[in-house]
Amino acid sequence: MTLVTITDPRSPASEAYRTLRANLSFYSLDKPLKTLVVTSPAAGEGKSTTIANLAVTMAQSGRRTILVDCDLRRPTLHEVMGLAMSPGLTNYILEEVSELPLQPTSVENLWLLSSGTKPPNPADMLGAARMDMIIARLTEQADIVLFDAPPVMAAADAAILGAKADGVLLVIQAGKTRRDHSERAREILEKAKARIVGATLTNAPKDGALGEYYG
Repeated sequence: MTLVTITDPRSPASEAYRTLRANLSFYSLDKPLKTLVVTSPAAGEGKSTTIANLAVTMAQSGRRTILVDCDLRRPTLHEVMGLAMSPGLTNYILEEVSELPLQPTSVENLWLLSSGTKPPNPADMLGAARMDMIIARLTEQADIVLFDAPPVMAAADAAILGAKADGVLLVIQAGKTRRDHSERAREILEKAKARIVGATLTNAPKDGALGEYYG
């Protein structure tokens, strides 16, 4: 996984991530968006790449940004950022550490709360009341908190977390995501009372850039 916003900041893909950042900012003018869950209908559609690059652009704009790896089944953000997997979110939920184990990244204004030790019951951990407290603490320390959640159709985790956040962004990959999967994912999120702010299209034909639409 490549952080193109760092390695090639002038590329069309990097500009597309900045456009996505701007669109999310415009969206939140009337409806405050301080916590955002990023997920996808199924696996392998680029959600973790999208959220990591989006986090970089938000931090580069001067916003204090915290990236949280809530994909407790297949965590990857610690590898992307070159940081430790634990202690992380699960260790704090289980009270194995007394302070939120936020790790500074190489990007100014950007911190990572990694997944922590893989738990046997991810959905239960994310749905626990302690998670609400953690989200509240994170929002006190940052301008924007981004949560990487598992694919919607793979587990209940994304719907559970989405109901706790200000909004959910769906990542859809051109040429891969099936229409019925994206529609099913939307139904699941809406049933959970999650607020879908829109979807972003990865692997778009034009220069591999990111496309976006909001609903």
